[in-house]
Amino acid sequence: MNTMKRFAFLSGSIAMAAMLFFFTGCGRSDAPADTRQPAPGAPAASEPESSDSMPYREAETVADKLNVPWDLAFAPDGRLLFTERPGAIRVIEGGKLLEEPMFAFGPPFVSRGESGLLGLALDPEFAKNGYVYTYHTYESNGTMKNRVLRLRAEGNKAKLDRVLLADLPGQQTHDGGRLRFGPDGLLYVTVGDAQQREESQSRSSLAGKILRIRPDGSIPGDNPDPKSPIYSLGHRNPQGLAWQPGTGKLFSSEHGQTSKDEINVIEKGANYGWPLIEGDQSEPAQPPSSGTALRKPLVHSGANVTWAPSGMTFISQGPWKGQLLVAGLRGMQVLKLTLAAGPEARVDKIDALWKDRYGRIRHVAEGPDGSLYVLTNNRDGRGSPKQNDDVILRFKPK
Repeated sequence: MNTMKRFAFLSGSIAMAAMLFFFTGCGRSDAPADTRQPAPGAPAASEPESSDSMPYREAETVADKLNVPWDLAFAPDGRLLFTERPGAIRVIEGGKLLEEPMFAFGPPFVSRGESGLLGLALDPEFAKNGYVYTYHTYESNGTMKNRVLRLRAEGNKAKLDRVLLADLPGQQTHDGGRLRFGPDGLLYVTVGDAQQREESQSRSSLAGKILRIRPDGSIPGDNPDPKSPIYSLGHRNPQGLAWQPGTGKLFSSEHGQTSKDEINVIEKGANYGWPLIEGDQSEPAQPPSSGTALRKPLVHSGANVTWAPSGMTFISQGPWKGQLLVAGLRGMQVLKLTLAAGPEARVDKIDALWKDRYGRIRHVAEGPDGSLYVLTNNRDGRGSPKQNDDVILRFKPK
């Protein structure tokens, strides 16, 4: 597989895909199953916290009537950039949503089912170079694939600068799609198994992996294989990335098959088991061909509970400093994970925030001023949209 293949890219009018699809026998963590049983050995999610105990004010709407917002980035000058899954990067400037997108995607871009325009990240030197990174689905010779682009923004418009990764496995479901820069200045990319579950265990495939590349698309020499962007393997559909302040540990959220959604601590070269094991399973039916030990998750949702976890963030300030927030789609909540002190990652408590209040939540992020931003996805084909959906909400610190 040539992951560095360059493609010509055409930008144009937004490709609006309205195709809905039915659940199949493959199973997903976004399928309806929720009896609120905790994972064995894991803390149960508590009742939602009262407004008096919340260190944040009531929600205010930053933008509404959006079309499936997926990811959010904060520019140094105060602008908010976000993706809409049908194919547009949008800008909020001075508290106002700009009508014209920063970048609109045309062919070969496609958006079907869960695929489309997904992750977004700004270069650590964005103020100097204007680089914007994004992940999207496209079609090549009738086959759905994903790729990572680097755009260059000038003001509130952007142009294609470079295709960093192409030919990533794609499908209507299980596309992964989160992009984040790590403390090491490198770009991390989550790729789903694209319904090719066995490929998650293959080092010759980029399906079901977390990737790590330099900002120019080249491969870091200290990757597990210096010729491959693969950082970890054995993933099903990872959609969240966040680094723990202080320790620098990388955490990821991952959709389980019909339940057993996972929060993992990601280590370089580690194998997280899919499809050989999931949840608290430890003994696979067959040993992994990769020859590496299989890692259990830090915590999972349980055999009869679905979170459908997506975006995540560590809180860096205020009373919740050090706690991990994880957005939930099927769970229609934000999970707050209180981690134990000490070198060993362990969850002491899980709280359910805003349960059933705003519907399907795709992403939660902490802004530079300590505010929390929440993106809903009630218009994604599985929710029950209200009149003003979808929305970006802000919770300011009290």
